[in-house]
Amino acid sequence: MSKDHIRHEGMRIGGEIVFTDDVVPVKYPYTDEVIGTVPAGQAEHARRAFDIAANYKSKLSRYERSQILQRAGELIGERREFLAKWLVLELGICHQHAIYETKRAQDVYQFAAAQALNDDGEIFSCDLTHNGKERKIFTKREPVRAISAITPFNHPLNMVSHKIAPSIATNNCMVCKPTELTPLTAIALADILYEAGLPPEMFQVVTGWPQDIGEEMIVNENIDIITFTGGVPVGKMIAEKASYKRQALELGGNDPLIVCNDLRDVDLDKAATIAVAGATGNSGQRCTAIKRILVQESVADKFVPLVLEKAKKIKFGDPQDPDTELGCVIHAQAAELFEKRVFMAEKDGAEILYHPGRDGALLPPIVVDHVPHDSELVMEETFGPIIPIVRVPDDDDEVMRISNSTQFGLSSGVCTNDLNRAIAFINGLDVGTCNIWEQPGYRIETSPFGGIKDSGNAVKEGVTEAMKFFTNVKTYSLPWPN
Repeated sequence: MSKDHIRHEGMRIGGEIVFTDDVVPVKYPYTDEVIGTVPAGQAEHARRAFDIAANYKSKLSRYERSQILQRAGELIGERREFLAKWLVLELGICHQHAIYETKRAQDVYQFAAAQALNDDGEIFSCDLTHNGKERKIFTKREPVRAISAITPFNHPLNMVSHKIAPSIATNNCMVCKPTELTPLTAIALADILYEAGLPPEMFQVVTGWPQDIGEEMIVNENIDIITFTGGVPVGKMIAEKASYKRQALELGGNDPLIVCNDLRDVDLDKAATIAVAGATGNSGQRCTAIKRILVQESVADKFVPLVLEKAKKIKFGDPQDPDTELGCVIHAQAAELFEKRVFMAEKDGAEILYHPGRDGALLPPIVVDHVPHDSELVMEETFGPIIPIVRVPDDDDEVMRISNSTQFGLSSGVCTNDLNRAIAFINGLDVGTCNIWEQPGYRIETSPFGGIKDSGNAVKEGVTEAMKFFTNVKTYSLPWPN
């Protein structure tokens, strides 16, 4: 990329664009070239932002908040190509997946704009018991002092939107630190929100290396709520350091797609389509991507060739080519690790059916059959477009035991035409979500989303739940003669 096209961005603090002498380079995973820089912010930058956030009291009406959110969604649509271009450049996903992310983000603002208009206060009459009084108790929701948002690399637009849209809808002030790997999109989003009419105190973006600025995003005394999406070790560290602060921790996943033995040939083909799309969407870099395909033995020989056929059709390569269906993972080291896990599984008895070769961060859709269910490839979160097939017994209880045997519990998908089996899996899988005949990651942007075990602390995201989590409930009562 020519020097003229490199984006040199500043932090967005209290309506000012703030630069530092030291910068963090942002690289395009496909070529490893620098495409932009952001400031290497320090703790004092985050401190200043939280001070501004905690001392700003928004007076925006519900109507004004709704209008800002609606306009933000419209601007994302108008800037779709610009946003998609930079999603491709800083994340390395293909253009098609980047376009899809912009559309998802628009949905977030649409839901938040609608729900900003709803007052979900409650009324309790007090003359209900023999101790009754002629009073009524009312509830109202109030914003907190400041929210700290720490966001990951894999959805630089949608993940930040899932934090800021409910924050705006509830009149809160948020400071966001996007990951140093993909910070440019969060800054572009901040500018879109300001253009939509958001007071800059309500959304500030700080950037920097985790060791310089990370701790302040957790321990600052003005923070009432931390919302974090990312890896398990960092999530647990935040839980320890933040102690009394309210936390939403959305961590890793190791999501199964379970293919049951009651399927006919046409159903197996449908299941194979779900399997390949779910394992390779966003280059497999989703906490809800399909990380394990658990297929029951008696249909496995029919199912596996269908998966292989679909995987071989995927056009992988240059993320900027509009025809590309699979781009890169975040960097070459990640690609190398995931490929290494494939080879380790092979040593343990797995069979590699398709691996056209890795090139730096460009990892193809690798199909691996006969993967032992305790292999690192499928016990850890392998965050890339690997398609690992684990053959499991024709015994649903055993399948559930195998599925539940990892430390994760985020989402799952089950392909069965038997309603009783579907209900048994919904009840028996230790996960936050179970989708029948759909990818584990399927949701709408306002439905509750989150996991249990090492996948998170069971605080749900999604616009509706986040709006509740981002507010304090106040009750008050008044005399109310009957």
